[in-house]
Formats: sequence, structure tokens, C-alpha cells
Amino acid sequence: MYKNLKAELESLSEGISYPVTILANAAAILFNAIEDINWAGFYILDKDELLLGPFQGKPACMKIPLGKGVCGTAAAGDSTLLVKDVHDFPGHIACDSASNSEIVIPIHKDDRLYGVLDIDSPSLDRFQESDRLGLEDFVASLERFL
Repeated sequence: MYKNLKAELESLSEGISYPVTILANAAAILFNAIEDINWAGFYILDKDELLLGPFQGKPACMKIPLGKGVCGTAAAGDSTLLVKDVHDFPGHIACDSASNSEIVIPIHKDDRLYGVLDIDSPSLDRFQESDRLGLEDFVASLERFL
């Protein structure tokens, strides 16, 4: 499935130079294709905080300090976080009380942290290693267009 999503992203992004347009379509692709999720989108790094970018789902937290919550922790550590139960995550920021599990993948541009991809699910333990690998590959392709 993730290979098809990556191919769709690449097809839509070819020749587009505006990152917001690319991120908006990427969020829509993921939100409409991945089962059992309630939010998919991006936070973009601005100095020492993440600002809400294009997304699909309910309204979300508009800014997240680096090192806070799942997104801020993934960004600060520049590593993917796969959280089986967000309620057990120290410092979890509850933007949507319906979210129970989450995966966050850092995004890079010009060899620097650009932001994160954040996907939430209402189910516990929704994301597996196969999701991590597929989404990291999707993000690697996305980075080529930013």
C-alpha cells in the first residue's frame, strides 16, 4: 500500500515547487488511504517550536514546543516515534481526546530538520513496524520535493 501512496505523491508533486501544496496533497493521500486513523498531517519547524501545517482531521494544536509531546519529542530527537498508547507517553499533548496511538516521522530539507509527519489513530497499538518502514519511505520521497 505505501508504495502506491508514494507513487501517487510523486505523480502529484512533479513540477510543483510550493511546499504547502505538496504537504496538503500528502496529508490527503495518507488520510484517505490509511485505515483506522483520525488525523494525518504535518508540523513545520520554526525556531524552537513546531507550527501546524497542512493536515486532514479535526482542528489540532497550533504550536508544539520542541521536546514536548510525541511530535516535539520526535523532532527534538530527530527520530521516528511509534507510540502504542499515547496516554502512557510522558508529556503527551492531547489535541484530540479520541486519539489513542500515534506515529511521528521527522522530515528533512537541505540536511536539516524541516518538521514532522504526524498520524493518529483512535485505536490502541494501531501502528506496526511495517507502517514505520512504509511511512519513512513515503517521507523520504516527500523530502525530494520540499
